[in-house]
Amino acid sequence: MARFSPTSIVLTGASGGIGTALAREYAAPGRVLLLIARDAEKLQQLASEVEAMGATAEWAAIDVRDRAALRAALAEFDGRHPVDLVIANAGVTGGLGPDRSREPDAASDRQFDINLGGVINTVTALVEPMRLRGQGRIALVASLAGLRALPDMPSYSASKAAVVAYGHSLRGWLKPFGVSVTILCPGFVTSPMSARHKGAKPFEISAEDAARRMRRAIERRAAIHAFPLLLATGIYLQGLLPPKLADLFMTGFEAEIEPDPRYERE
Repeated sequence: MARFSPTSIVLTGASGGIGTALAREYAAPGRVLLLIARDAEKLQQLASEVEAMGATAEWAAIDVRDRAALRAALAEFDGRHPVDLVIANAGVTGGLGPDRSREPDAASDRQFDINLGGVINTVTALVEPMRLRGQGRIALVASLAGLRALPDMPSYSASKAAVVAYGHSLRGWLKPFGVSVTILCPGFVTSPMSARHKGAKPFEISAEDAARRMRRAIERRAAIHAFPLLLATGIYLQGLLPPKLADLFMTGFEAEIEPDPRYERE
């Protein structure tokens, strides 16, 4: 089977961490990338870098919660460059309040609106053109926390679990139409988001390593790819244990999540 080499790619959450690494991973001559995030300055810088690597880069400073603006931008781009691959990567994290109090309402709402709502907004903007063309690939960036919830990150874990469920449903629906869906569940990845996670981060990998693993999973049409292997295996094995016993293994993952400064005024 020939290696999958998309020529038109949409990437959300492109302005940092895994998103920036994915843009670099896919930057190559003959490709056009639409980079989406909120930070216009970072997008401009990344677009210049991507073009220096031989690809064509377009960017749009859009909040993935803005369904109308996102759909309009993606429809316009798809009309000029029929999308081969869309990677719904935009996401935010959060945790408990001070002294392990409950999560702030705004932070909880934000995680569901971006982590789940943003994914749905991205996919629904492109899924019908892909389905009607009978080809395309969709990649959803979830998390290992979506496979085994972290006690200190209730809304983050739940929102990522919902992304996993959404991806499984999409795959079953779209497979007969020639559109593949890959759910990506990374563990701890070095990034500004990870830097706000004050606690154990076992088997943490670089964003560049994560991007390479994700690209390979998309290429082989993996239904779901959870990594790194040792941490993912441990999570899968916990699922076989009685809940009370499995919960004991989660005590080592206690963490404090610093507030995201990008959203302090919301």
